[in-house]
Amino acid sequence: MSQNSNQLFSIGQFASMHHINKKTLMWYDEIGLFKPAVVRENGYRYYTYQQCYTLETILMLRELNISIPEIQSFIEHRSAASLQTVLSEKAEEIDHTIKHFTQIKKALIQQKQGLENLQTIDLSSISLIEKSEQKLVILRNIKGISPEEETELLLNEAHRHKEYRMYGILYGSMIPTSSLYRHDFDDYQAFFLKVPEAEITKNIHIQPAGTYLCAYCRGSWDKLPQRYREILEYAANHQIELVDYAYETGINEMVIGSVEEYITQIEIPIKK
Repeated sequence: MSQNSNQLFSIGQFASMHHINKKTLMWYDEIGLFKPAVVRENGYRYYTYQQCYTLETILMLRELNISIPEIQSFIEHRSAASLQTVLSEKAEEIDHTIKHFTQIKKALIQQKQGLENLQTIDLSSISLIEKSEQKLVILRNIKGISPEEETELLLNEAHRHKEYRMYGILYGSMIPTSSLYRHDFDDYQAFFLKVPEAEITKNIHIQPAGTYLCAYCRGSWDKLPQRYREILEYAANHQIELVDYAYETGINEMVIGSVEEYITQIEIPIKK
């Protein structure tokens, strides 16, 4: 810019210099954000070299998704301090956005892995697996409630955790193993929600780390008692003692059209 600093540029020339459409400059003029240095009687707009820096600042702030009113306020009162404030606020916002999308990516990977596993499950198998400790959100006093009331309770609790939609609503029920041994397969003590990224501070149940017996049941819930009988027989044959609770989790609700396709995963800790 060592040429004549008084040189004027047409709107087309100035737009071309900054790699934008001249309609953008016309709009900025109309809303009072960035006006040409000269407007001739014929209505033609002209700009100067000195205006390049102001326009580049505006374009930079627009690229950061800063609103027009915020940019107008900054341009009217611009200083090093005010620009530092704007950029600091934007950097903090970007950090928050990165964290949010990192969580979304993690959730998508988990969902994808779950769907891949779903397609290879042997539903007839009973196996032993290792699990790490997990915090569950618990809803107690569930005896005698209807399916509608159950759904309302679970959704009300789920909405307390903003992350739950990313991961899907993973929920289930708990039966004491002592009840299983009595063949009381309807003795549900609590519902639970699995919210992987939530900061859980109340209504917490710790699902302990350790070795679990894992089995699956396909179809409606009235098929669960027979599956539990098979689990008890397997445990007896392999001299396995079941402890704590049986944790039932629905694992395919997002991808089924009828209850006959529903898959319940059953996990029960075994005595060490």
